[in-house]
Parts: sequence; structure tokens; C-alpha cells
Amino acid sequence: MEKNIYPFSAIVGQQKMTRALILNAVCPTLGGLLIRGEKGTAKSTAVRALAAVLPEIEVVLGCPFNCDPHEYERLCPECKARVKQGIDLPMLKRKIKVIDLPLGATEDRVLGSLDLEYAVKEGKRRFSSGLLASAHRGILYIDEVNLLNDHIVDVILDAAGMGLNIVEREGVSYIHQAEFILIGTMNPEEGELRPQLLDRFGMCIQIKGIDDPDERVRLIKLRERFDRNSTNFIMAYQSRQNNLSQKIMRAKERVSHTRISDEMVQFCSKLALDAFVAGHRADIVIRKTALTIACYEGRDAVTEEDVNEAADLVLLHRIRIPPPPPQHKHEEKERPQEESPEDEKEKQEEKPATQNRQEDEVREEEKEGEEKDKEESENSLSHIPMFESVFPVGDTFKVRRMQMKRDRIPRKGSGRRSRTRTSSKAGRYVMSTMERRTNDLALDATLRAAAPYQKRRSRQDVAIAIEDSDIREKIREKRIGNFIVFVVDASGSMGAGKRMIETKGAILSLLLDAYQKRDKVAMVAFKGDRAEVLLPPTSSIELAHKLLEELPTGGKTPLCHGISLGYQIIQSYFRKDPYIYPFLILISDGKANVSQYGGKPFSEAMEVAEEIKNDTRVNTAVVDVEKSGLISFGLAHQLSIQMAARYFRIEDLKSDTLVEVLREDFLV
Repeated sequence: MEKNIYPFSAIVGQQKMTRALILNAVCPTLGGLLIRGEKGTAKSTAVRALAAVLPEIEVVLGCPFNCDPHEYERLCPECKARVKQGIDLPMLKRKIKVIDLPLGATEDRVLGSLDLEYAVKEGKRRFSSGLLASAHRGILYIDEVNLLNDHIVDVILDAAGMGLNIVEREGVSYIHQAEFILIGTMNPEEGELRPQLLDRFGMCIQIKGIDDPDERVRLIKLRERFDRNSTNFIMAYQSRQNNLSQKIMRAKERVSHTRISDEMVQFCSKLALDAFVAGHRADIVIRKTALTIACYEGRDAVTEEDVNEAADLVLLHRIRIPPPPPQHKHEEKERPQEESPEDEKEKQEEKPATQNRQEDEVREEEKEGEEKDKEESENSLSHIPMFESVFPVGDTFKVRRMQMKRDRIPRKGSGRRSRTRTSSKAGRYVMSTMERRTNDLALDATLRAAAPYQKRRSRQDVAIAIEDSDIREKIREKRIGNFIVFVVDASGSMGAGKRMIETKGAILSLLLDAYQKRDKVAMVAFKGDRAEVLLPPTSSIELAHKLLEELPTGGKTPLCHGISLGYQIIQSYFRKDPYIYPFLILISDGKANVSQYGGKPFSEAMEVAEEIKNDTRVNTAVVDVEKSGLISFGLAHQLSIQMAARYFRIEDLKSDTLVEVLREDFLV
């Protein structure tokens, strides 16, 4: 029994979404539609309702590729072979299907693969069709497309763009038609698609819930009527459904007759240039969409309004920020009028003496500071008052992919950050192995291994004789989340300039990115006489933001305790989940004046750094926040060498903010 579908013409609001869906139905080669929006905004309802309103199609009965019996050149190889043999193709008239693509779909399931059962029984290769074959001449619907593996999205968009599915895998070479209306939906809160994949969607719209209270009440009442008696409700809207269906059919027939002038084509390119788009796909899709709009409205020529509407649908996900204007530097600066040549000469004579005095003062201050730090580290700190300040959280930014060293360790888990080998049967098949661990048969490699020995082996009721030595298993790769531990210096020196403000902003930015990439993040802060875990392993942005806002800055620097505590968190989490991908980031100037074990503070920190270096499972980075000046200790650099960590120095960049360090170097 088929479930009744809510009528497309009864959808309240969301005119932009319904309009974009209709245009893709009129011209499936527009490249598909990406719908961005909140939950519960009728995205899935509209897609399924669209299929119900579209006209029926004729297909070859029993054909997995939904071939059109009236177009010989576009038939699949099997249907063509039947026609050549003089066999009449049986026909069936039916509604267009909506094929749902599950998030866990493998590449084999999407593209198609070798028919295993037929290969073993008959000893011949035969193609087993996938979801792209089922979607031909229909609708392929991907809910939460941003959570789908990137390589799966890529192959789907390739097929949608060419109208063909080309399969070259496991000894099978096969090509079949794959023309479908591609509809993807996503909630931006769950993460974004890569720009390269976004651009492949022809259209993109942003939708939200209805703001008008009267319209919301109308929506509730209509839905209540449908739930109470769906059959009567559908009958009440049947006339509107039929009118819409006929209008779509007339628009399809008018596509080849509608024209667009050179002036309108130039207008398409102008709008694309004004949006600073990359490449030329936007221009092409705007032109094609404008033609489709004119067809749907019953016009023979494209108008300026058609182009503007098309640009609104096509440019949303392609608009880029314009580049900054060039800065023209003056070769010579004007000499201040109040300074005479004699005054300047006197200043030049006084400069060496003044500079020498400043250098002596700096050396004395540094020497006094070192002696003071040594005395303080030897004495008890419990009765020394600490003056603390609370700095605001700096501006967040969109982080780029963090580079991690790839290894051959198989891991479990899920996420969207780093590629790793997996011991499960989920993930992309990249190669085969003779090792027997996962019971994940690589049939293509197994058949290739057995093929040379078939003449010498006895075969009883089988096409191929396979022995134990022929068995090969699949090696798969997938993306998993990382475990990032921040070890943050919150001592008094971090209050200088914008260090702590930018540090907080960078950490919050990483937390936002971690939420989208399914990472775990923890944070350790050290100040005064000890370090503490401010943020246990979590992905909660709300909790992290609150803790960052309230994090005070001030006091001495127990560096050794901070690094040790960060490493202890990673070790503890390894016992809970041995498959994690840990990354420890130390943000400090490297100065230490509080001992943890009674020795020299910095020497103790170096010992812990060497211990972390010997643990090859842990990736590390050190961000040096020490300001450049006449005297630089370079302690953070020494720590990075001892820890075998990536080292970043703020002064090496154009801007002396931590945000720039993270952007330019290791947030890739």
C-alpha cells in the first residue's frame, strides 16, 4: 500500500524553494538544487511532493536503468542487445521515483559494481547497477548532504554534470545514462560543504521558518486536515496539481524554442563578475536558468527580470568577498615642518647615547626579573597575592583543515577531519592485502590471484576454483575526528597586548570547527602555582564559550605542570579510546618560574617535553607568544625542539596576533 504524499500545491510559504524545484523539474540539466535551512521547514516534504506532481514517464519493464523505449541511442547495453535480436521491449508507464541516498552508502552501492554471485557461478563479469542507475530519469535526494563522505558527493556531482555514470573498477568497465534531478538538503549548523563541491550544485537557496503568525496557523490547519483524511485532502488539491503538471509539461516543450539575446547573456556575465565568482560555471548556469524561467512563464525570449531571478538562485553559494584595493605607498614622506636640519642633526648625535642607556636598562630589568623569579620559585606561593584580569573573547574565524601526519594504524570511530585506515567495513576501498584480519573480502583481487592457476585446479560445479592462498581482504580509509588539547599560558605575561584576547578567540574558533568536524577538544590553563583542566574532553560550544569568557589571566607560570596535565589528559583518553588521533598545542612564551618537583622550573618542563617526544602517537605544536626585542630568550623554541613539535613565532608574520599564526601555519 502506497503512502499518500502531501500535495506540492498545498505547501505554505517557501515560494523560493518550490520555484527552484519546479525549474529543476523543467530542466534537469541545471545542475541540481542545494537547500540550506533549519529543521522542520518542509525540505523533505517538498521534494517528495514534487515527484507526485510531475508527469508520468514510460520505461522499459524490468530494466534497472529506467530506459526510455522510444530513444534507441540512449538505451542501456542490455536493452540495445535485445532490440538487435528483434525482441520488442515491454513498456510500463509510471510516476517518477525519488531515490533516497543514505548517509552510510558506499561507493559500490552508489556507482554499481561487479555482480559477485554471477561471477562465481558463471566465471564471467557482469555489472550490478547502483543507486545512480535507479535515479536515472527520476530524483536523487540526499538529506544532510554535508554529512556525506566527500568522495561520494564528488562522484554523484560528476554523474549529474555529465548525465553519465562511468564505472571503471574491479575489472568492470561500464557506462550508462544517469540523468536525474539532484536535490540536496543541509543544516549549516552541522558543517559546510567544501567550496569545490558547493560550486558543483547549480542552484542554492537559504530557507527558514515562516515568521507570519497567520501563515503559521494556516500551515497547522492544513497539516491537520491532511493527517485526518489524506485522501480527501489530496482530492481537494487535485485540480491545482493537474494545472501545475500541465504547466511543467508545456515548459519542457518550449525549451528548444526560447531564445536569449546577446545583451542578456552579457548581463548574466556582469552579474557573475559583480559577485566575484570563481570560474565560469556561474555565468553558464545563470543563462540556462534564465531560459528555464522564461519557458515556465510562457515567454519566447528571456527578460532582465528572468536573469535577475536566475542570479538570485545561482549566486548565493558562489559569492566571494571582493579583494582589498591596492595600497599605494609614497616613496618619500614629507619632513615635519617643525623640525629643522639642525634639530635633526642633534637628534642623530643623541641617539647612540640614548640607545645605550635603554639597552642597559632592559638588561638590568631582565636580570632583576630572573633573580626575582628564582626567589619566588623557591619560596612558598600560597600567601602571595595574585592580581588577575579577565579579558574578553576575541573574534572568531573560519579555520582551514588541520594537517595531521598520516600513518598506517587502523582506527575506528567517525568524524570529518583526518583520513585514516579503518578496521571496519565502512570506508573507501583503496587497496587489497593478503593479511586476514577483517573478513572483508576483496573479490577483484582474489579472482586476479586465482586466475593464473585455473588450468591446474579441479573445478566441480563452479566457474572458478579459489584456494585459501588466493583470498585477499580490502584495506579501507575513512575520515575520523581528532582529539585536540590546548595547553594555555594564563599567567600575567599573557595580558600584554592582545595575546589573551586573541588566544581565546582562536580556541573558540577551533571549537566551532571541531563541532562541525566531530572533534573532541580539551583545554588546560596554567597560572599561579598550578595548572587545571578548564575544559574536559567535549564538543560543547556553549560550555567552552562560557569558560573562556570567565578565564582570568595573572600570576606566575607553572609551565611544567601545564604540559604534564595536558599530556595526562591524552594518556587517560587513550585508555578510554585507543583509536583517537591526539594533537597537543602549547601556547606560551616558554618562561617558567614555578617548580613542580623542586628542581629548576624550565629544566622540568624540558623533561616532560622529551617524554612527549618519545610518544609517537601524539602530534604537537608550540606557539611562541614572546615579543621580539633587544633580548629574546627563545625558550619556547627550545621546548619545541625538545618536544619535536612544529614551532610558530608570532614575529615572523605580518601581524603579531595569535589568530594570524593559527590561520597561516597549522590551521590548514
